[in-house]
Amino acid sequence: MLPSMISHPLVGVLLALPAAVDAVPQGDITTSTTMASTSTSTSTLRVSRSTTTSATTNSLIVVTGDVTMSTTTSSTSSSSLFTPTSTSETPTATALPAPMACNNSPLLCDRQYNHVAYLGTHNSPFVREYSANADGGANQDVNTTESLSAGVRLLTAAVHFDRGHLYLCHGNCWLQNRGNLADWLVPIKEWLDANPNEVVTLVLNNKDDVHVEFFDSEFRQAGVDTYSYIPPASSATDMTAWPTLKQLIENNTRLVAFVGGIRSPSADFGYLLDLFQYVFQTPWENLVGKGFNCKLDRPDTFSSAADAISAKFLPMLNHFTYHPILSGVVVVNEKDVEDINSPSDDGKNTLALGFHARQCQSRWANTKPVFVLVDFFNRGSAITTVDRINAVEGTIVGRREPVVAAEANGASALSVNAD
Repeated sequence: MLPSMISHPLVGVLLALPAAVDAVPQGDITTSTTMASTSTSTSTLRVSRSTTTSATTNSLIVVTGDVTMSTTTSSTSSSSLFTPTSTSETPTATALPAPMACNNSPLLCDRQYNHVAYLGTHNSPFVREYSANADGGANQDVNTTESLSAGVRLLTAAVHFDRGHLYLCHGNCWLQNRGNLADWLVPIKEWLDANPNEVVTLVLNNKDDVHVEFFDSEFRQAGVDTYSYIPPASSATDMTAWPTLKQLIENNTRLVAFVGGIRSPSADFGYLLDLFQYVFQTPWENLVGKGFNCKLDRPDTFSSAADAISAKFLPMLNHFTYHPILSGVVVVNEKDVEDINSPSDDGKNTLALGFHARQCQSRWANTKPVFVLVDFFNRGSAITTVDRINAVEGTIVGRREPVVAAEANGASALSVNAD
């Protein structure tokens, strides 16, 4: 029978304690034990008696009031089983994952493809050769994959048909030839493999009006056809139906391939898009001293840039100049390229890319250029203009400075009626 000193009414909580009651003095119950174990239990109860326990017998206690139980883990520790224990935890900071970046900026992921500007390299395969046997033709200092890693997202090349294959030729293949198309496409495919959040555009100028199946053969040989975007049949020419960059990335259709002058386009090769069914260009043969303009050059199915814009065609800004040296023969104006590629848009430098882009946006009813094509993109900070068009300055991630060989041999691209 329990001692009569315990207050009533009884709210029974039966606790089996590994102890014997030696004395029952007045006061709160506080029992201390030393435990050589991996855990210590701590409980708090409102009672009116104290007991002292030993490790030889069990005692039964009936208490009144609230019961709070907590458990702390310890090794060979001393604890007060019925004394409130205050514990504090320091919150551990959890790093939030970085937002997804598309084409080097998180702000571009949810934009439709046709609402993004892309920096392009004019005649991308024609990279300056830093060797004694250079053939004298160059539009770029940096090779294709280095350009992509530096932020270029539009690659262009003139393609000619020769001996049953497609070759990268500037003007005529006997003059300047950078090899087989498929061989150039292979490192592009490898770069896409290694950069899963990037969308790349390819524009091939079909100089000999070659049938599209020859292009398909080269793409398949390189394995890059697996990345190619195919518009839905219902929206193949709907200029407002472009997916967002994020959708292209999630569907792994991250290469948008345009071919100019496709003869007899076929649904069998739906990923090879007829360039001038989607894109219009400003003049490409910009001679030194003539400046730049925003007029329509191609296609000839429209009478003006305004008409092409009304049809939702994608504007391509050709921003490079040539020196004429012979009748029908021009060379790249490399001397002024720093000024030409400048992002300045205040009108003080009317050759500047920034000024040209702003001027065309104004004349095109606030339509921004989508494709911006330059020579020697790494000189003059051409990419700054594209970042400003996209309004992504300060959000850029993942770019790196392009690797350029130490010394140039001074040779610029020689063109014979070629763009």
